[in-house]
Amino acid sequence: MSTPADRLQNWAGNLAYGAIRRHRPQSVEEVQELVAGARRVKALGSRHSFTPLADTPGELISLERLEIGVTVDPQARTARVGGGIRYGELARELHRAGWALANLASLPHISVAGAVATATHGSGDGNPSLASGVIALELVTASGELVRLSRGALDFDGVVVSLGALGVVTALTLELVPAFEVEQRVYEGLPLARLERHFDAVLGAAYSVSLFTDWREAAFHQVWLKRRLGDPEAGGLEALGATPAAESRHPIRGYPAINTTPQLGAPGPWFERLPHFRLEHTPSAGEELQSEYLVPRDHALEALHAVYALREQVRPLLQVCEVRSVASDAFWLSPFDRQPCLGLHFTWRKDPLGVVELLPVLEARLAPLGARPHWGKLFTLPPEAVRPLYERLPDFQRLAGRFDPQGKFRNAFLERYVLLG
Repeated sequence: MSTPADRLQNWAGNLAYGAIRRHRPQSVEEVQELVAGARRVKALGSRHSFTPLADTPGELISLERLEIGVTVDPQARTARVGGGIRYGELARELHRAGWALANLASLPHISVAGAVATATHGSGDGNPSLASGVIALELVTASGELVRLSRGALDFDGVVVSLGALGVVTALTLELVPAFEVEQRVYEGLPLARLERHFDAVLGAAYSVSLFTDWREAAFHQVWLKRRLGDPEAGGLEALGATPAAESRHPIRGYPAINTTPQLGAPGPWFERLPHFRLEHTPSAGEELQSEYLVPRDHALEALHAVYALREQVRPLLQVCEVRSVASDAFWLSPFDRQPCLGLHFTWRKDPLGVVELLPVLEARLAPLGARPHWGKLFTLPPEAVRPLYERLPDFQRLAGRFDPQGKFRNAFLERYVLLG
């Protein structure tokens, strides 16, 4: 099915796509035919990117109707899934079969292929990006050829996190673990000074840990601990001055908790606790913009103090800042390539001009610490500041030249930051 793409926007409404047409194929063969016949083309996921990463002056291919189901291989502990499926839908199918993914992002609304391609992540000292669960992927290249690559193959680590520059990922094979239960508890009022003295203990207090602040004071107004049942008891935060929340909380002060996942220590399935927000509800605040910077773990505390020093400029535009730890991976274009990181995620008020004016000020403090911006979130760092952060970028450029010699999958964003223009 094809429709005009005029007036098509991303989820936040800050970006209008420049494509002339959007296709929603139902078969891989249809995808191959569309790609082979297009001059410029891009895959379109769930439109949760705040940058023009998926934009094109040509044609967009959405995989939301692609007829690839979820096939679980219990012996291999893997599942083959369509690239367009959303994590929230996939998780329910896996759980019914007795299986789980090791981790999830804070939003279950995002597509698997889009999240993998941008190294999107959840939280936890031992949890790398979602891309790390990919065992194999199937990719339609510029010629329309369907290519399958598996872990261990030459260039696999360059293909998984590819920002859509190599082709359209129609299916992925993901690593599974047995289904598990999680309890989630929220603590309030953790002083920054206490966090600084017990940083590793707090970030390692549970399977997944998220700290939230609006920088009104030198403190985190909420700490979300997600503990797998059977793991050691989470907690110890009371000794640092934090107190257990008496009722469920939304990360943003003053917002009702109706769209958040269950808290207060009630155990539940992994997919109903690891994300912050429920699939059935509007994710996060709805009206917002987002930025995220991934700072090497060694510079984590410096980064927090750098943001706090800018609090008077940050607070008027900020809804909430989330701080998470992410383990390292080995993907060429991943911000976590061979380095564990602290993620500083900013949910901004929907004030595009104000945010764009603030970001260079914030980036001037974080860039000297080696901060890498999330590819799908707003940033203003120039290409000459971003490209040197990725040691394997020249290798990726050669890979893109091989997979897409005519530049079908290129766009202005990729040519500016990743590929040679």
